[in-house]
Amino acid sequence: MVIKNGLVLTPDSENPKKLDLLIADGKIIDTGTGLDGGEVLDAKGLLILPGGIDAHVHFNTPGYTHREDFYHGSMAAIAGGVTTVIDMPCTSVPPVTNKANLLKKLENIQGKSFVDFAFYGGVSIQAFEEGFPEFMEELAPYVCGFKTYFISGMETFERLDPFRFEMVLKKAGEIKRPVLLHAEDYEYVMGATEFAKENRNYSAYYHSRPEMAEILAVQRACKLAEGKDVQLHIVHVGTSEAVKIIRGYENVTCETCPHYLEFTWEDLDRIGPPLKTTPPVKSPWNKKKLWDYLNDGWINHVASDHAPAPEEEKFTGSVWTDYSGIPGVQTLFPYIYTFGYMKGRISLKRLVQVLSENPAKRFGLFSKKGSIEKGKDADLILIDPEKEWILKEDNFYSMGKITPFMGYRFTGEIKYVLLRGKIVYPFTKLHPTGEFITPHTQHGP
Repeated sequence: MVIKNGLVLTPDSENPKKLDLLIADGKIIDTGTGLDGGEVLDAKGLLILPGGIDAHVHFNTPGYTHREDFYHGSMAAIAGGVTTVIDMPCTSVPPVTNKANLLKKLENIQGKSFVDFAFYGGVSIQAFEEGFPEFMEELAPYVCGFKTYFISGMETFERLDPFRFEMVLKKAGEIKRPVLLHAEDYEYVMGATEFAKENRNYSAYYHSRPEMAEILAVQRACKLAEGKDVQLHIVHVGTSEAVKIIRGYENVTCETCPHYLEFTWEDLDRIGPPLKTTPPVKSPWNKKKLWDYLNDGWINHVASDHAPAPEEEKFTGSVWTDYSGIPGVQTLFPYIYTFGYMKGRISLKRLVQVLSENPAKRFGLFSKKGSIEKGKDADLILIDPEKEWILKEDNFYSMGKITPFMGYRFTGEIKYVLLRGKIVYPFTKLHPTGEFITPHTQHGP
């Protein structure tokens, strides 16, 4: 196949250039002008970018598939321009804390994913007591990192105390895999929740887990990682002060999510359950700083933390029992393109870095994914750059439809998505072709 007449953004350029792309056997064979090679896809007027990589999703297969499953979650990903996801270990049953559980998960997913997919392993207190460090050692060749929690609401995946977390850091350094952390301070949240529950407003949930809960946890984690030959990554950061702390450590990176860039705790009372996430959205003054830090490189990449739930779990009548999580994999690229690039907050080159290149580098996938270069997988999105569209339930493919972005007007309509050289969107036939991928050389921040 040859893709002709499109505007292509390659890693060596600040701006897209009119180039042809020659594709064979799922790979980008050449880039240039006047290329020939079989079937032609005319991309006149379209912008061509590398497929997005969402490095933080909860697709739940096997386990809580009444909320989301790999089939629907990956379909939503493709429709949103995401061609690779890394799935979290904690919302599978059983959780991916040892090799046997990983193989069971893989068996359940085969033939059901529209995107290429990788896994994280996890270290909960249960897994630590049952098989540390052997479980980490046996999982290392198959996973992109190890997810941990300083606070957890999951009975099947409970939190680590700081001492055991430090032991996990040391082992992860030995086996050359990063550690990912949900960073909220347990003691602070427990105390704040007692007082917050006296308030019946939906925003009381923010007051149970405000900025200080994240700041304290990030401070502790960074100090524990300091001086160690290990890479630490803080997931879903919504507090600008926490980003500043992370910036001071060479072996620590972080991600943020679209909901932290768009909403604040003041929106919780207005929007209610569709905006409830853990950690919650934060104070208004964080938003601009998070955008600035994303543009400046202090925030490594953007991920969705995709975690939908059905209406009966999202609308229970109380903020304290409503499910925490929203579907986000399909709106990740449209949001950053529309409200980041088109609003002038980040350049197109930076958009590609935070949605494709950086997560690929951070989690060991850059040898195949993350950029438009010779020899890479031909994972591509072709976009009508100025076309506006509105997010509606009938063009939203996740099992969970409850999102604060429903009804948003986005710019940049995705016309085609290619996965390893095959057109997989628009959906002409629902035949999942996603493959399980594993990390290669791990890259530092």
